[in-house]
Amino acid sequence: MTNSVGPLDSVESRDGFNYMEVKPGRVLRVKHTLPSRAASEGPPEESQPSEKGIVHCKRQITVYRNGQLVIENLGDIIHSEILHCQNGNVEPNTTLEVELSDFTSTATQANGSVNPSVGAKDITPGKSRKRKRKPKKSITIDCTRKVTSCKGGQRDVVLFFIHGVGGSLDIWKEQLDFFSKLGYEVVAPDLAGHGASSSPQIGAAYTFYALAEDMRYIFKRYAKKRNILVGHSYGVSFCTFLAHEYPEQVHKVVMINGGGPTALEPSLCSIFNMPTCVLHCLSPFLAWSFLKAGFARQGAKEKQLLKAGNAFNVSSFVLRAMMSGQYWPEGDEVYHAELTVPVLLIHGMHDKFVPIEEDQRMAEILLIAFLKIIDEGSHMVMMECPETVNTLLHEFLLWEPDIPAKVADAEQGEVGSK
Repeated sequence: MTNSVGPLDSVESRDGFNYMEVKPGRVLRVKHTLPSRAASEGPPEESQPSEKGIVHCKRQITVYRNGQLVIENLGDIIHSEILHCQNGNVEPNTTLEVELSDFTSTATQANGSVNPSVGAKDITPGKSRKRKRKPKKSITIDCTRKVTSCKGGQRDVVLFFIHGVGGSLDIWKEQLDFFSKLGYEVVAPDLAGHGASSSPQIGAAYTFYALAEDMRYIFKRYAKKRNILVGHSYGVSFCTFLAHEYPEQVHKVVMINGGGPTALEPSLCSIFNMPTCVLHCLSPFLAWSFLKAGFARQGAKEKQLLKAGNAFNVSSFVLRAMMSGQYWPEGDEVYHAELTVPVLLIHGMHDKFVPIEEDQRMAEILLIAFLKIIDEGSHMVMMECPETVNTLLHEFLLWEPDIPAKVADAEQGEVGSK
């Protein structure tokens, strides 16, 4: 028998999980739930192509040498009819002018929505400033997207759930149960070193690029025609990476407490990026206590959630390596501005790790984005307020934009001329 080394496809265990060897010796636990045969039949496909949901995505992204970023939206504007709620929704500006990596000046109005007059300047058409310096970079996005309603049981729809630092697929228990019962096919992996996945004892195994390649492998293994990515915290970065790499397959994205559209730098001081001296002082108990601060309250419900399963069972070595490995210079404002996929941003108002200004900045930069603030939640909002999060996710999955007014007018004009 010839000896050969290569990744296994998957091994299914008795507890309903798949164990996938993405690389030799690197095994990830994956929760993959298929809907029943009756549910998977879904509604019949349309015999004729529909114009509903087609969005013309066109924007000009210009970066100047002085650090100035100008985004001009030239295509269809998606208004905030989604979720039947104005609080927290952000309507895209026709022209947005901001300083790169400077989201601290963004202000919040009393109702929770972004005030575009602070941290960004609307430029009246025909009155743009004359700049002496030539642009450092200029990018034009011009494409059309068909954004449709994704209903449970449709065979071409898959939901991916990606957790963040210190978590596991167990943090999605309420979401996985909810959407599985609705007939959706769901996929949720444990990142390397987390949950029941293998834990390589080498720091290079936990860099952003190593983890991103793991998520690419999982995505390609289970992806279908329309894929919805749901990420929490650091997991949002992998959703962004996949949406950028596979724009034709990623249909919608949900970002939960993911922070601003800035490049990852391990030197920054935050829940995910801490000084090296602090990282080496973290014991397993301190790491667990640190993650525990992700809950707004420490009541009986929250304590039970912390003790249940492997949601926060991560070694101090893995925690240090994850934080030190968060280097992703490509993931800056321009990278996010290039995305044309519709994005729902969910922010827990009491989040101690991710300021609300960061998610507001993300909503400003993205082409099609809707921001929803949950007043009762904090960093672990999907565990604290599962009913609210599930409702928001489901409405977003079912949402599709109306026919643009100019398209409808054109069609009426053609009929009148006949």
